[in-house]
Amino acid sequence: MNLNLDLAPDRKSGLPLSNPVMTASGTFGNGLEYLKLFDIQRLGAIVSKAVTLRPRRGNVQPRIAETAAGMINSIGLQNIGLGAILRDIAPVWATWRVPVVVNIAGESVGDYAELARRLDGVTGVSGLELNVSCPNVEDGLEFGTEPRAAAEVTAAVRRLTTLPVIVKLTPNVSDIVAVARAVVDAGADALTIINTFPALSIDIEARRPALGWGSGGLSGPALKPIALKMVYEVAGAVDVPIIGCGGIMSGDDAVEYLMAGASAVQVGTATYLNPHAPLDVLEGLERFMRDHAVEDVSELIGAAQEQREPARSDRSS
Repeated sequence: MNLNLDLAPDRKSGLPLSNPVMTASGTFGNGLEYLKLFDIQRLGAIVSKAVTLRPRRGNVQPRIAETAAGMINSIGLQNIGLGAILRDIAPVWATWRVPVVVNIAGESVGDYAELARRLDGVTGVSGLELNVSCPNVEDGLEFGTEPRAAAEVTAAVRRLTTLPVIVKLTPNVSDIVAVARAVVDAGADALTIINTFPALSIDIEARRPALGWGSGGLSGPALKPIALKMVYEVAGAVDVPIIGCGGIMSGDDAVEYLMAGASAVQVGTATYLNPHAPLDVLEGLERFMRDHAVEDVSELIGAAQEQREPARSDRSS
């Protein structure tokens, strides 16, 4: 059974994974917290918490509200900042066999570029994931909601790093394919689809939003059908690897994403219920492959794309 793949085969170092199961940014800390719980080296890759140039305290409490099929969070990118990552965390990552992808976030294009420059060549860092769903304080927009802005961030990072660049797209757009094509043209090696979906929960006793910040981002099983459709659409439109993310709770969920066109998956909210969830998803994927006599994971990637109906203009009358 072959689970190996490379998410950035065109880069000198590439981003080789021993299997397609990764963790999702913001749900697995920086990996260190889970070392005593299970063998994280068995995973395909670890994705760090979002890292900003300077430490961030995050949003006011409460920051998490449970929903019927997931949760809403408003963490506010709380993190220790790039300096502490380089000094204290990256040296630990350098001792691991599993690759670490650093998720980076900024308030300006210059922030992203500086983060990329300073992380380039750091031992223990195998790739960058650009969180383009952060508020852009320069014009009040999210970078990821508009193709030109998303492409500008991607191009700025691409110029300053030799590392594989993954762009994490937001679902808060009218045409995710247009954004995907823009960032691929700007130099993205792979895409993560998708980030959380804007959402709100009301505390009916307090008669106010349940989260201290007000609204937040919905994640978990409720998001899966939306994310799966976006993966399916983008996979049919671009030629770079896609990492599916949203509501993955089991090996069968991972198989769905792979068949939709993803090359890998990220497990996130499931870890709040079960810290072993990423490993359980991997073992579930392996079990599916054994039960269905699938020798190579590449046999699953895009399998459902082969059943796509032709465009209406191509159909015979």
